[in-house]
Amino acid sequence: MKMKFLTTLAALALFIAAPSYAQLSPSNAAGVTYGHTHLNVADINPHKQLFVDALGGELLQRGTRSLIKYPNMIIVFFERKPSAPSQGSVMDHFGFKVQNMAEMRKTLTGMGFEVQEQFTGAEGFPNAYVVGPDGLRLEIQEDKTLKVKAMPNHIHFFTQGHEKLLAWYVDTFSLTKHKRGRIETTADAGTLNLTFWTSKTATLPTKGRAIDHIGFEIDDLEAFTQKLQAKGIKLDVPVRKLPDSDLKYAFITDPNGTYIELTQGLDKY
Repeated sequence: MKMKFLTTLAALALFIAAPSYAQLSPSNAAGVTYGHTHLNVADINPHKQLFVDALGGELLQRGTRSLIKYPNMIIVFFERKPSAPSQGSVMDHFGFKVQNMAEMRKTLTGMGFEVQEQFTGAEGFPNAYVVGPDGLRLEIQEDKTLKVKAMPNHIHFFTQGHEKLLAWYVDTFSLTKHKRGRIETTADAGTLNLTFWTSKTATLPTKGRAIDHIGFEIDDLEAFTQKLQAKGIKLDVPVRKLPDSDLKYAFITDPNGTYIELTQGLDKY
């Protein structure tokens, strides 16, 4: 009986110590899903407060790297002061659905974050913008059917020629066009929506700003990058392997200046 108890205890300890993996939305037929959003941060602590304490993400520690996991997006950090806020770049903001707008507004303002005036969003529900740390812009949208406190919903491109840019993403990543409320220029990558909207003024590349780059998880990165090069898409960084893991990565830039990381293995990282 004592041996059985010790065996059970050991198995329980192993279960508790097992790593939490960064699982993502299922891949599409081309082996692509949305992977991560990578932020430049002067101080990681207020970002942890925002994304973990307020928005319910799970903090993962991979050596010296901090990641925040949601079921359809990973948030990764560079601990360096951004060169500029997210507004003014192609990647203007990204958005979350929240279960209760009034409670979320109260939580965020109580933490010292500015929550701007509420409005009716593209899908007909209460929305508001949040001014996060380091000039990061977020959008929150109420969804009372949500089973969790908050969930990433979309990333939002603001740029001239947005319809042409949408077509580039659909072709490059084999995405499915999907109308989001009254916005017709959107596409889905897994369960995350990519929304494209026009800007009256030219917007700038993302690299170095509060939202440094976005990322797609690829089932077979070597084969995928070969197809990109065959299409004439230049690799800014060729396929490499992160030294302390099995994670592979490469970088490209979209036609309007969004820096994009392609990964293989982030969902097991």
